[in-house]
Amino acid sequence: MLARSGRAAIAATAHSGTMAQGPVPDLGMRQLQAVLAVAEQGSFVAAAAVLKTSQPALTRTVRRVEDVLGVALFERTTRRVRLTAAGRDFVALAERLLNDLRLAAGSMRAAAEEQRGRVVLASIMSAASGPLPAILAAWHAARPAVELQLREGVHGTVLEDVRGGLADLGITYVDDLPVELTATPLGREVFVAVAPPAHALATREMVALAELAAVPLVSFPPESRTRRTIDAAAAAANLSLRHTVIVTQFATMLRLVRAGVGLAIVPAGALVGFGGEGLVALPLAPPGLSRRIGLVTLPGRSLPPPAASLLALLREAWPSRVD
Repeated sequence: MLARSGRAAIAATAHSGTMAQGPVPDLGMRQLQAVLAVAEQGSFVAAAAVLKTSQPALTRTVRRVEDVLGVALFERTTRRVRLTAAGRDFVALAERLLNDLRLAAGSMRAAAEEQRGRVVLASIMSAASGPLPAILAAWHAARPAVELQLREGVHGTVLEDVRGGLADLGITYVDDLPVELTATPLGREVFVAVAPPAHALATREMVALAELAAVPLVSFPPESRTRRTIDAAAAAANLSLRHTVIVTQFATMLRLVRAGVGLAIVPAGALVGFGGEGLVALPLAPPGLSRRIGLVTLPGRSLPPPAASLLALLREAWPSRVD
């Protein structure tokens, strides 16, 4: 606070923002608020009403401040109360001190709240096995006391988890998102064809969608978002794909590909963590196939501090192109 009595010392401190050498004035937050209330109201009676205290108690508090500082802060008349020059300097300094205190307290509260609680993140399976684990590891290392629940599922499940409030936020495809949800794009997820090393196409640098129409495919059910994306690309190219074996899990799909049942068209992220090791990932020839992936939240819902911090890290750390 202030370090010397007198108007010159008050002005010097207010202008420089530094504390001079000497004893620190014994003034508290309530005393600063009392002076600010009188200055704002222009009346001890009105200020006492605002502060919910008695006028004599408020008068004693202000006089205590003036005694500590050694200056008069107010000119009192029978009709009004007016700030002195020293009072104006002190009010400016007091406002800054209280505002700094509020900001510091708010920052400390936010930091403390960010270190505890629970976060529920819903994610499509390909994202949960791609860039997400490394990002979550970095986030959780800084917040070990926060309970993190990762709900893996298909696109529709992720949307329902967020829409129903079961999940704080979700990671899924954000093209054609329902209007009741908000999307923050993260990047694009690229599709690849997956083949066992012994397959005739495995030595190719890339493969055309038309070539895949001639081979059996291990695929998801027609209602899945991944399958609909693939079928839409085939229809746009006037192709009909041979979905020979239908499964519901990436891990099962890749095991069947390894066994030679057929090839598969999958998001590249699905090859990580679902047993894609040893299989050959073939880029699709232009125009290729990709879709936007992003964060999904419920509009108007205020995220708790830990979830807000996770959302911020995902936006910052997610690779702009997943391939």
